[in-house]
Amino acid sequence: MENSEERKTVISLRNASKWFPSRDLPNVRGLNSVSLDVLEGDVVVLLGPSGSGKSTLLRCLNLLNIPDEGQLRVGSVEWDAKAYFSARSRERRYNRDFQRLRRETGMVFQHFNLFPHMTVLENVMCGLVHSKGMSKDEAREIALEEIVKVGLADREGHYPGQLSGGQKQRVAIARAIATKPLAMLFDEPTSALDPELRGSVLAVMQDLAKEGMTMVVVTHEMGFARAVGNHIVFLESGEIIEEGLSNDFLDNPKTERAQRFLSEIA
Repeated sequence: MENSEERKTVISLRNASKWFPSRDLPNVRGLNSVSLDVLEGDVVVLLGPSGSGKSTLLRCLNLLNIPDEGQLRVGSVEWDAKAYFSARSRERRYNRDFQRLRRETGMVFQHFNLFPHMTVLENVMCGLVHSKGMSKDEAREIALEEIVKVGLADREGHYPGQLSGGQKQRVAIARAIATKPLAMLFDEPTSALDPELRGSVLAVMQDLAKEGMTMVVVTHEMGFARAVGNHIVFLESGEIIEEGLSNDFLDNPKTERAQRFLSEIA
């Protein structure tokens, strides 16, 4: 791995805060002035207890959750919450930046989000045709390459209902990486899978890391965090409590809260 001084910053989030409306209570704070840098080739693992803000933070990185405050840059595309909320009703430019930024990331969800009426090949081709504007022939060629990469060459004509959970998740990964994003975002990609199916998905993610793919991963897979992750960010109550190199954090967490968390999941 190159020194951080020699690597580009792929994602930069600054002072991001997010609130969620509540019917009976004041708005619930999901994030509180969180800042995060993700360098080229990083595999950043977001850890923390349930409700700590891990998924909220991840979804803010591609504006699936729109921060109420803060700034975000992915590659060369910048977005500012203050400008967005003050001008979105009259300035189309902010909506264009919104879409450009989202196209720079690939997202893999916990529950796959495949189109059930499309085959494996059609699911992977979809983003290439509709988001990238490719011809179907060009999209098919790229999609087939990614399907082979995730080990599903013999399933290209199958529908999601004919696949196991692990296979569905690998299709979702192929669909995301086919668009050649600057970074991949994974929201607990193995939590909905039976234990025996997790290995195939983690193996694909490990291969992506070896190829240098920049990744941000919400997971409870400590083996993956140690073997593949190079940086860990630990959150609680919407704030970053501690962060550092994976082995340093896992072997010698500095905060009492992180120590307690690791002891409970060991």
